[in-house]
Amino acid sequence: MSTAPKFGVWANVHGTMAALGHPEDPVDASWSRVRDQILLAERLGYDSTLIAQHTMNPMGESLDQLDAWSAAAAAAALTESIEIIAAVKPSIIHPTVLAKQALGIEEISGGRFAINVVNAWWVPDLERSGIGMLEHDERYAYGGEWLQIVRRLLTGERTTFHGKYFHVDDFVLRPAGTYRDRPRIYLGGESAPARDLAAAEADVLFLNGQPRADALALLDDVASRPRGGRDPLRFGMAAFVVTAPTNREAADLLEQHWALNAADRSGDGDVADRFARDTDPASVMWQRLRERPHIGPNGGTSAGLVGDYDTVAQRIVDAWHDGIETFMLAFQPFEAEMERFAAEVMPRVRRLVRGERVA
Repeated sequence: MSTAPKFGVWANVHGTMAALGHPEDPVDASWSRVRDQILLAERLGYDSTLIAQHTMNPMGESLDQLDAWSAAAAAAALTESIEIIAAVKPSIIHPTVLAKQALGIEEISGGRFAINVVNAWWVPDLERSGIGMLEHDERYAYGGEWLQIVRRLLTGERTTFHGKYFHVDDFVLRPAGTYRDRPRIYLGGESAPARDLAAAEADVLFLNGQPRADALALLDDVASRPRGGRDPLRFGMAAFVVTAPTNREAADLLEQHWALNAADRSGDGDVADRFARDTDPASVMWQRLRERPHIGPNGGTSAGLVGDYDTVAQRIVDAWHDGIETFMLAFQPFEAEMERFAAEVMPRVRRLVRGERVA
């Protein structure tokens, strides 16, 4: 377990991580905005940034969507300490090509790159592009072969693999291992096949934001699955933060978020309707997200990081003691609230970890 909680931020490659109509956070998925956001996160002391992968914007296809992997390469060249995590859907790119790209960004970053494997949930990216979407459990069988190949190639291992989906013969990539054994592998998903794949092949499993009891049950279940002698699996969680000097002010802010969210749900532009229509109904992740009304990406406020600074800090430390090491955070307005969190909550978390009073 890490010596203290780690904090990451979602890169704003969709243009927003919550309401489309926030008066202080216009929808902007430009490279200049994302570049500045990542550089600010690094200056503020955040540990990582997660760059989601979509080809079309799931908030609305008329909106801009920055490409994850070209943005990751550019961010890697501009930063010095922050971990750059790029999401990837296995069915979009062959494992040998992906591994080569990952090793390239690993070299550019000086050993700060990671991949986040997501076995796809949003139908238009794959079906309308002509790639096609496999059935849920078959996606994980495909992803399992894909990840076995990628993990071996990332270490520089000469790889031969013959499975149902892939055939690789005596293939090796260089350079590899310049800074460490290989880039870190994150995985997202909550279904039984996702838990099996995380236990077998990943370094870190990302949970969606969810109540503490649900997260504990998931952690216990995944920890009981075969690991093959590797280091223990680590865990991260997505969360949308709503914090203020007092609980009353934080509650008022949350109400404002709900009101803005309601505006997105009105008329022909109903974001929730599009998600319901375009999401694979077999996706366990999205089944559970629909059961928990929330603000923000991947469960967002369901993680419970809503309240005054002391409350949010204590909940983070409680989750860290439970086994959640990395908190992948979103905010709105993003940059201003990211700065507030760094100034007010991060120091409180550090004091709590040291056993000091926060007030």
